[in-house]
Amino acid sequence: MPSFTYTARAAGGELKTATMEAPSREDVVAQLRRQRMNVVKVDEDKAKPKARGGVKMRDIVIFTRQFSTMINSGLPLVQALDILAKQTENKVLQEVTRNVVFDVESGHTVADALGKHPKAFNDLYVNMVAAGEAGGILDTILMRLAVFMEKNDALVRKVKGAMIYPGVIMSVAGIAVTVLLAFVIPTFEHMFAEVGIALPLPTRIVIGLSKILLGYWWLMIICIVGGGIALKKYYATNDGKLVCDRLLLKVPVLGDVLKKGAVSRFTRTLGTLISSGVSILDGLEITAKTSGNRVIQDAIMASRASIAGGDTIAAPLQKSAVFPPMVISMIAVGEQTGGLDEMLSKIADFYDEEVDAAVSGLLAVLEPIMIVFLGVVVGGMVIAMYLPIFDMINAVQ
Repeated sequence: MPSFTYTARAAGGELKTATMEAPSREDVVAQLRRQRMNVVKVDEDKAKPKARGGVKMRDIVIFTRQFSTMINSGLPLVQALDILAKQTENKVLQEVTRNVVFDVESGHTVADALGKHPKAFNDLYVNMVAAGEAGGILDTILMRLAVFMEKNDALVRKVKGAMIYPGVIMSVAGIAVTVLLAFVIPTFEHMFAEVGIALPLPTRIVIGLSKILLGYWWLMIICIVGGGIALKKYYATNDGKLVCDRLLLKVPVLGDVLKKGAVSRFTRTLGTLISSGVSILDGLEITAKTSGNRVIQDAIMASRASIAGGDTIAAPLQKSAVFPPMVISMIAVGEQTGGLDEMLSKIADFYDEEVDAAVSGLLAVLEPIMIVFLGVVVGGMVIAMYLPIFDMINAVQ
């Protein structure tokens, strides 16, 4: 957003010179007139380099906690946002907050102002802030949001952490195999060719793989890159996302981690929204958008349609075969007793611990499998290249 330096005369007669960010010069003039100031001049500043990068979850959590504290202390909204814009270290968030300050000063609600920046503040955040403004409990909602985001971020990091170990092992295995095939195996092949001995089948297979890699490495790169792009495009389609997400949930051990993580995320998000005053229909729609899995998203939207038709949430969730019977039963009890938000929070707390246990189980299973895989692949190639040498030794004896 452009920056303008203005000079204006206040109602008391004193001149004031300051800088304001606004979409245009006319917006600056309109803003100053709303503040009952007589505009003397407005000059656009030279273009500044636009801040690049993203906004980390941690930055949003700190922003939210500080905003909540200042509102609770009685500071006006604009003043609190202005302070946050000045003290945040993230340049992108700083620019976003300045834009929010301008929109709030122009008469927009905080929720509307935040909604213009979806890369920093998602639908869940905006809707909870809107509920807080409508109910006059913005500080409480902001603190609840900060707690929710911290727990949700911890859950995401747990699930991602479970993927790091196998990814590292597979990368190491790939590098080791490539180095052996590209540099070590050709040396052995040259040595065997000079001796002129008959090679056993395993050795011929490894040498063949080495020749394929050295002769067609460019084709392999094209296939890998092309396959990755094709998979990405397929996943971007509705059918592709549904198929891939369904397959992920069926993967042994890993699928269990993803299911439990999805249950925890769903229950905590919906429970937080309902307890903050967001309607259950809006809450389900927001939760579906932030679920991260198409199968679960469809199940949640089916529940929303069920509620809109006068039925319960539990029945469509049960049909999805993703949510365990215990979760379905607890949600049904919560609906009947009118304490759905509390019940959802209890489920989320329970499944946070279940995710920890599932991640530990996944790592316990993957560790020996990866070690055996690495040993078989690399060790098998080494043994295959030494078999002719053993034959040569036996022949000499």
